[in-house]
Amino acid sequence: MRRTRRVKKLLWRWRSNPLRRRADVVEAWVVLAVWALVVVGGTVAGLLAARTADDVFARQREEREPVRAVLLVDVPKTTSGLGTESERTPGTVTWTAPDGSARTGRTLVDTGTEAGSRVVVWQDRQGRLTTRPPSARAAAVEAGVLGTAAGCALAGVVIGAGAVARWRLEQRRLGLWDREWTTVGPRWGHKTG
Repeated sequence: MRRTRRVKKLLWRWRSNPLRRRADVVEAWVVLAVWALVVVGGTVAGLLAARTADDVFARQREEREPVRAVLLVDVPKTTSGLGTESERTPGTVTWTAPDGSARTGRTLVDTGTEAGSRVVVWQDRQGRLTTRPPSARAAAVEAGVLGTAAGCALAGVVIGAGAVARWRLEQRRLGLWDREWTTVGPRWGHKTG
């Protein structure tokens, strides 16, 4: 019995009622559509974004390869003065491209590395320096974060659009009430004040 009352209370806008206005029914459908789009659309958008990101990361792992390079110029010990051991700074290196040609470019190397040291750099199929592709685990985490962000972004847009639609309905209801009051108010004759 109690559950039936709760369901009836939730579905009051669809029930036949002399006080129910058309705007109430429209608002109920707007709310239902917003929640359906948030749940279904957000899930689909999140899954598509995650899958697309994962495909991009897999392609990067496939296309990029590590290659040994030689550092041409000394890199000073610290550049920021913080003294962290894992600090990296740009350095000039030379390496051999897939076509066998010698290439020179700048990439991040550990601070304190001396000229002539061998470092590992990443190159694409054309022999251009690029960043290291994310590992499968890091790619999965990043794809999950991007998918979640895409789902939340879609949900935010849909909820915002629903709020605007409900605000417009409320403005319309207030306008109707104002017109009705203007019509009915003078008929009462006696005014307090």
